[in-house]
Amino acid sequence: MYNSLGRYVLMAVFLMAALVCVFYTQYELAAVAGFLFLFIIWSHFRHSSVLMASKYFKDNEFGKAKLMLAEVPNPERLSKNRRGYYEFMQGNIALKDENYDQAEYHFQLASRFPVGGKTQKGYVLIHLANLALRKKDKERAEAYTKLAKELAESSRSKDIIVKIEREIAKL
Repeated sequence: MYNSLGRYVLMAVFLMAALVCVFYTQYELAAVAGFLFLFIIWSHFRHSSVLMASKYFKDNEFGKAKLMLAEVPNPERLSKNRRGYYEFMQGNIALKDENYDQAEYHFQLASRFPVGGKTQKGYVLIHLANLALRKKDKERAEAYTKLAKELAESSRSKDIIVKIEREIAKL
């Protein structure tokens, strides 16, 4: 759970340790340091700062979460589990910034990846239904609501779905 700077520092430490070990002919230790160096590089591309961003996101520190998400060098390289959370947080941040097209794009991507349990996936679909309602797209809103209904487990999400269905009926 490091940000990019922390991972770069760790990479430098492990690389220096490997070089020092090679200088003192401690090849086994050099191999371990080299392996740890490669592991940090792998972690940088597969997990990045998404975990730290989710910590800030849960604490409602959206500015810090946005900075951590901006550190992700290439979202396509993230592991499936991290990619879902990445897109979910990006979508919510875009909603907070009232950038609805970008929010819809990120929620569409989040719906294709694992985001957690059924509840979180249901909230992704609820957001998509709300965005479709905003665009007055009745068919898509109904489709997202139907899928969200299947995944809704909490009473809060069920209440939201009922409200969305009332709004759809008004269209």
